[in-house]
Amino acid sequence: MPHATQPVEHQDIAPAELDTVLRGGPFHVALRAAIAARGLPLQRVQHHLTRHGVKVGVTSLSYWQQGARRPQRPESLRAVRALEEILQLPEESLIRLLADADEERTGKRAAARSYRSLVEASGILEQLLGELDAPIDGGLHMLGHHERVDIGAQRELLGRESHHIVRAHREGVDRFVAVHHGDPGCVPDRMTVRALENCRTGRVRRHHETGVLVAELHFDTRLRAGDTYLFRYTVEDGTANACHEYVRGFGPAGGQYALQVAFHEHALPLRCHRFTQHSAAAPRSGRQELPLTAHHSVHLVEPRVRSGIVGIGWDWE
Repeated sequence: MPHATQPVEHQDIAPAELDTVLRGGPFHVALRAAIAARGLPLQRVQHHLTRHGVKVGVTSLSYWQQGARRPQRPESLRAVRALEEILQLPEESLIRLLADADEERTGKRAAARSYRSLVEASGILEQLLGELDAPIDGGLHMLGHHERVDIGAQRELLGRESHHIVRAHREGVDRFVAVHHGDPGCVPDRMTVRALENCRTGRVRRHHETGVLVAELHFDTRLRAGDTYLFRYTVEDGTANACHEYVRGFGPAGGQYALQVAFHEHALPLRCHRFTQHSAAAPRSGRQELPLTAHHSVHLVEPRVRSGIVGIGWDWE
């Protein structure tokens, strides 16, 4: 007997029908058809995902195939990639449907990085983190993160400096993995990561097509559970064209986050604003204008960050 959340009428799916919905979507119809074609109840799908190291509830899977919700978080996107393998589907078939649908929905946001690029980058990021044997949970809880971004005379993102205050929540943590996502047109091979205080740079991995860079920052000591630590590093970029925004994503809730964007005196924006998003696929909200200071900078402060995205955007003309 099929599981109650898997409709009986979708079990007999011809290969041609499945191929059609995989090409044209939408995502939830393709997912439902693929699950039905393999004859798997949702509990078995969940079990297979667990074996792939991905945790997704049966309820979430049911919502995804009904179109009530859509995968958005990095962990959910990992699940979608695993589902392609579990359900014996062509690589990127489900991920592509997610990206296509969101680009149609957010086509008016030309200045923002597209969901397609974010989806592609999430897969590359997972790959690069795997090369560094870095788990998604690095064993650190953020108490404070202060970040300064510098925009150059050609409107490019010159670089950013990050100052972290963290607390270890497991034994033996001795590193942090920094992630930088350059603007379209950037050249990751020309980006550099420099340790500034209480850390040293380790292995660095880059991916040219998506502009993703990850770098190990080794601590000067091995932390015990409950220990706090402060460290500072910078990423030097300056390799892309005009930058229009800077965003920072957060997983678990954490402490204070402060972001300052400083502009070159010969490249001042017309206006600046802050914004938030529940996820990369969600609409932006919380827009608030930010006035430039006499020192040509704007900033935002989140006393306690929540899961999602916060950022600063600006218009050049």
